[in-house]
Amino acid sequence: MYINSAYVGKKDEDIVTLNKPIFVTAAGYNKVISRRIVETMRPRGRHDYQLIYIAAGKVRFYFDGQERIVPKGNMVLFRPGVQQIYYHYAVDKPESYWVHFTGYDVERLLDYYGMPKDECVFFTGTSPDYPWLFLKMIQELQLRRVKCEDFINLNLQHIFLAINRYLLEGKKIKSETLDEIERATHYFLENYNKDIIIEDYAKQRGMTANWFTQSFKKVTKYTPMQYILSLRMNNAMNMIDFSNHTMAQIAAAVGYNNSMYFSRVFKKYVGMSPTEYKKRKNY
Repeated sequence: MYINSAYVGKKDEDIVTLNKPIFVTAAGYNKVISRRIVETMRPRGRHDYQLIYIAAGKVRFYFDGQERIVPKGNMVLFRPGVQQIYYHYAVDKPESYWVHFTGYDVERLLDYYGMPKDECVFFTGTSPDYPWLFLKMIQELQLRRVKCEDFINLNLQHIFLAINRYLLEGKKIKSETLDEIERATHYFLENYNKDIIIEDYAKQRGMTANWFTQSFKKVTKYTPMQYILSLRMNNAMNMIDFSNHTMAQIAAAVGYNNSMYFSRVFKKYVGMSPTEYKKRKNY
């Protein structure tokens, strides 16, 4: 089993504090590789809270003596005192992230972010944000850099917010659609300065361009190309504001080989040319 974890205290120490609104005590990532079964047995639960995200495969939980197979894309929230019995079977190829937390304001935050009170398991999709946020918490706990506690707490609340958004949007939009749009926005964010052909992207993902464009706009209020354009222009404005690059260099950096064409697009989007925008900065 591959484990990447970090703890404030000792491993499996059940830390509870009521002098902080929210406090992360441990976080980790588990992937079963060689061991046939990895079991967790806490008949009386713990005194803190635990949130588990199933990132791949499935994990077998037991609630009131009944087995429940929880597949990827689900969160499992254990409150204090709730029995925790679950198994990672290698045959199920499970990967999971988890975090333990405590604090006097936790219940209010869980309620504010719409976490179910009577249900431990809830589907939250397969957004790439979840693994990244969990890994950031693990890293901060391991490195203990300045203000690490603040970073960790913000990452946890970011997870809460992402869950809340998914639960609210999921009432109007199918979960599979939300997952595809999340994946697309991440891809566009990383590749906005490249030549992206929407028809080719949609085909690679097994979608029609028309369905993808309509679904993307329904979720984000932008067409895919409008979203990519906003990424290009916003990054161009940032480079003009905070760098000394030439306009040709900025144009190339955000995906335009022709600086004259970049200037025309920029003026149409911003309302002034890149040169005029740069002069405005100096006033």
